[in-house]
Amino acid sequence: MTACAPVPLNPTAAATSLTSGWIDATATLDPATTPVYEGDAPMKFDFLKDMRRGDGFTLSVYSMGAHSGTHIDAPMHFVRDGASIERVPLEALIGSARVIEIPEQVQSIDATELNRHQWKGAERVLFRTRSSVRGWMSSPTFHRDFAYIAPDAAQQLADAGVKLVGIDYISAEQFGAPAPRTHQILLGKGIPIVEGLSLANVAAGDYQLIVLPIKVGGHEGAPARAVLRPLATGQSAQN
Repeated sequence: MTACAPVPLNPTAAATSLTSGWIDATATLDPATTPVYEGDAPMKFDFLKDMRRGDGFTLSVYSMGAHSGTHIDAPMHFVRDGASIERVPLEALIGSARVIEIPEQVQSIDATELNRHQWKGAERVLFRTRSSVRGWMSSPTFHRDFAYIAPDAAQQLADAGVKLVGIDYISAEQFGAPAPRTHQILLGKGIPIVEGLSLANVAAGDYQLIVLPIKVGGHEGAPARAVLRPLATGQSAQN
């Protein structure tokens, strides 16, 4: 594994802060900086027309996989008759969320690790892991040893009625897992999974979350824009 310098926590960084306290938790889609899951479709961005080359207007073309950058997995991804991305309820995608800080040395977020943190009562749970510390969502290199959600933790989250689960790398599942149990457990309960969140400049705590995928009909996932705003003192991550 190539050593990476830790990314400093800076919630006021210009690249991620929006007006009215909103923080952009979305990885910028850029073939030069965005990791692509091993075996997935590469990203290709080009200009059909470009005013910088003398054209009268600028016109772009994008080619990429549905699970590029910050994206949402709909139940259809691993559930045969599951909902496609345009059918994921907005209620799951907008509301309070709790960002949980997972220590950098932890790769498997299993039930034991999950229960070391105050997650119960949160309606949406987002994990900030080694991937944020090491800046992996802004590195084109795909890292196999990203932190993942183990099936037993996924089961606890599902049983508790969590509405949405998110993580800061491009999969919530262990790389090379013998079966996609984490996806099957969460998506099987209709719980959308947000992958590839950009949480390098997000501290642990309770937030208001808006994460909206591109409205593509009949498919299992789509890139999304995710923003967070800290909840006021005294508010909780439970609606």
